[in-house]
Amino acid sequence: MPNNIDSNTVNNLTPIAQRTLNQINTPISAIGLGCMGMSEFYGDSDDAQSLALLDKAIEIGINFFDTADTYGLGHNETLLGQCLAKHHTQRDKLVIATKFGIVREQGKYERRLDNSPAYIETACNASLKRLGVECIDLYYCHRRDHDTPLEVMMDALAKLVKQGKIKGIGLSEVSSDTLRQAHAIHPITAVQSEYSLWSRTPESDLLPTCRELGVNFVAYSPLGRAFLTGKLDTNDLPDNDFRQHLPRLQGEQLNQNQQLIAKFSQLASQWGYSNAQLCLAWILGKYPHVIPIAGTRQQKYLLENANATAIELTPTQISQLDDLFNPEKVAGQRYPDAGWVGIEK
Repeated sequence: MPNNIDSNTVNNLTPIAQRTLNQINTPISAIGLGCMGMSEFYGDSDDAQSLALLDKAIEIGINFFDTADTYGLGHNETLLGQCLAKHHTQRDKLVIATKFGIVREQGKYERRLDNSPAYIETACNASLKRLGVECIDLYYCHRRDHDTPLEVMMDALAKLVKQGKIKGIGLSEVSSDTLRQAHAIHPITAVQSEYSLWSRTPESDLLPTCRELGVNFVAYSPLGRAFLTGKLDTNDLPDNDFRQHLPRLQGEQLNQNQQLIAKFSQLASQWGYSNAQLCLAWILGKYPHVIPIAGTRQQKYLLENANATAIELTPTQISQLDDLFNPEKVAGQRYPDAGWVGIEK
């Protein structure tokens, strides 16, 4: 079991482990890069810094990138598109996932949903243009709008597959029942939901269903919005950082969760890993069909996260972490009220 891997020596390590994404022929890095924070929600960002980080990710072997049309209202896809243009000769080795379905106004967190065929076609064409690609590797329904019947939405997505505009169909934050119904209409490549040490709801039903159906599970926020890293100063969040409104980071709920993090940090230090590496290694060690996507804007954290694929936790260690973060010990909901729109339970 490797000890305290130095991020500065990443290029001397074994290449990043890979996993298989169903319906996508390209092997993908076992850890993907979530790009949302490069455009919105986590305070101000810098495009030049973000582009340099995307370059570094490709350099070290990360080839799975996650974005959405709503992140920065198109800015995030455009940013990723600039990176793809620079690395166009490697396009066949890069896997791009984006999403449709959440409609927001500039500067507002509140949203409405749209899964109608007309909207899907328009949104897909706009994403293709911003990304500068001919085909989107994985196209998610970001949130389900039940005003559009599931079969109608799936037929619209299947049409995009036939047209060669997308390769794989994904769903985000859906129930096990919705997954089964959708998969019966057209094969689903992946389901994306929040999953981490302190957000473990998918374990009860959705993760087993994905495994049964041969569907990948993409875990977003595997570092708990950076809270699990032990490095987040909740007293110093900028006004445009939505984490200010997360119930788990408020008042007594924050105090209780900080006690969990203190114990977690002590354990990580004892085992010779960073908190972030332990978060990611825990996911990778539990489920071979799960791909965590960790977001960051700093190269030192990108390298630190990438090193997690070299860590092999023992069953005893995984069990210890399971017990430490028993869901009953985590205080507060993972979203404020506005964030629950379209999330199926």
